[in-house]
Amino acid sequence: MHALIVANGEVKDEIIQRGAAALRAGAPAAEVAEQAARDVEDDADDHSVGFSGKPNILGAVECDASFMDGATRMAGAVAALRDIRHPISVARQVMLRLPHVLLAGEGANRFAAEIGAERRNMLSPEARRLWLERLTAIGLTDAEIHDIASGHPPADVIDLVKRAVGWRDGTDTMNVMVRDTAGHLSVAVTTSGISWKYPGRVGDSPIIGAGIYADDRYGAAACMGLGEITIRLGSSLKAVTLMQAGRTMDEAGRLVTREMAEMLSPGGGGDHMKHVDWVRIILIDAHGKAGAFATRPGLFVKLQSADELTPRVVEAEFVS
Repeated sequence: MHALIVANGEVKDEIIQRGAAALRAGAPAAEVAEQAARDVEDDADDHSVGFSGKPNILGAVECDASFMDGATRMAGAVAALRDIRHPISVARQVMLRLPHVLLAGEGANRFAAEIGAERRNMLSPEARRLWLERLTAIGLTDAEIHDIASGHPPADVIDLVKRAVGWRDGTDTMNVMVRDTAGHLSVAVTTSGISWKYPGRVGDSPIIGAGIYADDRYGAAACMGLGEITIRLGSSLKAVTLMQAGRTMDEAGRLVTREMAEMLSPGGGGDHMKHVDWVRIILIDAHGKAGAFATRPGLFVKLQSADELTPRVVEAEFVS
């Protein structure tokens, strides 16, 4: 069987290389996917995932994550999780231990504590600096910023979010898809979400069928970019369903991406949603063929098979 690991292009080469080495040694897809996601969550240089992710508008890092097993179609997810080092591992344990799929907020944190998940202050000094700079840039005074940082925000937080996220700020999500030597697929998605978001905002990453889907029989998909679009379209499940219906991976990717591009066009949802004005989808079919498609050019993925020593960088196909 053709074993490989596929991830978005921002993931560091050494993380993907470790995953490919584990596949060569016979590791199952689920273990490789979870570990790759954990490694990215610990990467302080990545301000869109885990530790050092950019916070919400009030300065709290809220993480979303999901995990799906293609052999069983079992899935687990967490949303608005705070101060837990590895959200992806909590998401996988939701799948393994509970009769549920998604936990959010206080319940997600309670579950994380109950299973002994490691706690960590996820707001790094660098991410905090970026947050304070953004508050200054949207015109807040030092006194107003001090009040927010002290836990006393203004009554109109909606206005703050609209002012902050109206600035284009290319953020991303950590998506990794793994196919092991037995042909099993696992997908892991983890993110700190859109920068400066309204507290409690949940994107597509923990929504099964929107930001993530996996089925060994047909393939897997994962999305990144403006999650509000993929939630409204059910993009990941739609792509896998198209492959189930006989479409090739390339055909499925182009059809779904074109629909997402139409949703991003004028009249597709309102400018207040356009903090990130692109979406990208990564796909892998049941035979191990992988690809990526995006609503703008210049976005990349990395692929590495178990018998390769370094990842290949592939530009996502631009679909307008």
